Amino acid sequence: MIWLILGVVIWSCIHFIPTLGQPFRQKLINSIGNIPYQIVFALIVLLSIGLIVIGWRSTPQVTLYQLPNWSGIVSFVLMIIAFVLFISSNSQTAIKRYIRHPQLMSIVIWSISHLITNGSTRALILFGGLALWALIEMPLINAREGTYTKPDAPGFKAELKVLIISAVVFIVALLLHPYFAGVSAIPR
Repeated sequence: MIWLILGVVIWSCIHFIPTLGQPFRQKLINSIGNIPYQIVFALIVLLSIGLIVIGWRSTPQVTLYQLPNWSGIVSFVLMIIAFVLFISSNSQTAIKRYIRHPQLMSIVIWSISHLITNGSTRALILFGGLALWALIEMPLINAREGTYTKPDAPGFKAELKVLIISAVVFIVALLLHPYFAGVSAIPR
């Protein structure tokens, strides 16, 4: 369990640096350069993911709660929303007119979706920890960036493109889920 907790803590801390540690980040970039900083950042993110995977696999699955079978359908619908939000974060979409941080919000929804179907201690640490990080990150970014200027509404083509890409990525993730997570994500 310690590896899982450590992985989530390292993930959160390294992602808090751009928002909370701006002077520290700039000092690092000035001393080692932007590209080496990005490489170090990426390596630490990969380390955190590795620790999360090791921690997840080595932590016994102790069930805290179990929701009814229909919760799988709710989880599935939430995952569709999470994918659309995640994909829309790098595109011009109407979603950005209403949600300032679609990528972070997608992590919160992804986490909730997984907590609905995984009531174990390790799920609470992983998904609860990442949801907490994303929820804390949003107001910190807001404070750093100031007033939010809503983007112009894109055209129908741009919206359709995001929905198609989201659908393709979602289907691929759905098909690969048994191989990287060990369980099917299709509700029964």
